[in-house]
Amino acid sequence: MKRAAAIRDIVSEFGPKDPVIDADPTSLPLALPSFGKIEVEEAIDALLSGWITMGERVFQFERDWASYIGTKHAIAVNSGSSALLVMLSALIECGDLKKGDRVIVPAVGWSTSLFSIAQAGLVPVLVDVDPKTLSLSGDFDLPVLGLHLLGNPARVRTPLLLEDACAAHGAMIGDKKVGSIGVCGAFSFFFSHHITTGEGGMITTNRDDLADACRSIRAHGWVRERSDFEDWVERYPEIDPRFLFGTMGYNLRMTEVAGAFGIHQVKRLEQFTQTRRNNHQEWCEMIKAAGLPLTVFPEQEGTRHAGFGFPMILDENAGLSRAELSQFLEERMIQTRPISGANLSVQPAFQKIENAEVIGDLSVAKRVQERGLFVGQSHAFSRQHGQLLLDALKSALCSS
Repeated sequence: MKRAAAIRDIVSEFGPKDPVIDADPTSLPLALPSFGKIEVEEAIDALLSGWITMGERVFQFERDWASYIGTKHAIAVNSGSSALLVMLSALIECGDLKKGDRVIVPAVGWSTSLFSIAQAGLVPVLVDVDPKTLSLSGDFDLPVLGLHLLGNPARVRTPLLLEDACAAHGAMIGDKKVGSIGVCGAFSFFFSHHITTGEGGMITTNRDDLADACRSIRAHGWVRERSDFEDWVERYPEIDPRFLFGTMGYNLRMTEVAGAFGIHQVKRLEQFTQTRRNNHQEWCEMIKAAGLPLTVFPEQEGTRHAGFGFPMILDENAGLSRAELSQFLEERMIQTRPISGANLSVQPAFQKIENAEVIGDLSVAKRVQERGLFVGQSHAFSRQHGQLLLDALKSALCSS
């Protein structure tokens, strides 16, 4: 009790306050963390407990995340990239895929969405994205890694759907959250994402065998955290069960300090997502109403957009280049980024992936590469931030 009171006193005096929600842009600090006092208190308590590797806080976060997403299992790892690698490796371990199989991945996506496929021994096949969403859509005969780009759900039909929801926390198709739609899904809790554990990731699935394979693969290949642990012990009585390795694995565990953040962050997510969603819709409507030479990407009917970032593509008749618009906005303190990894097929690393394929001309991906950018979104942003963006865009595009 004394320790808890002391921690609260220190954090109250020196630590962060609760996250800012829907604020006046003129009042915002430079840093906008999604965490507050309670996360810091829990993290300090974890440090003082002496147990800082994966433990009960991580396991509680897994249970809470599975409950939020609507899956039976959630398996915590140290990053979203690790979540993808473990998930794909587990699918091979369980026989859903075999090394050398081709897997569809969007040409507009993040680097490790692509790399994880190759690192798992599979063959990435780049295809173009939907011009209305910048995510995948349509029917595919091959397995698909459906990336919900910047929070905009991918709607695909395939014999085997794997979800990359690393930047789509809380996005939905119908009444199902992304991460519960395919056979498994991957999430990231990097500092800039909807919620954060600093670094961290999670895999979601309803299948016991996949969950068990993920638990082994994330931690050296041992069977300690598997639900079928006793079966392994009975099959191999001559091996010390504490060091019984059922498959090849890595060490990609989440730390207890990250878990301490996660169990409180997940409680904040629904409000954060709804604020981001509202911002996204309002900003789309404001820009479209202004008649600017830009394509924006409003929420599609039957989905919930999670609003990770706000992407825009310049029309060819805009009168200035992507680089010029980016510089104009940056000079007005509006940070910009490429739309994820833009066209992954032109990245130097793509040429190093053995047997990687491209299907189609990737016309949308090329447009994204040449004329696309996104600006930030946040639970702390509001319509006023949209107005600041709109005013800057008018100044840039109406005078060009």
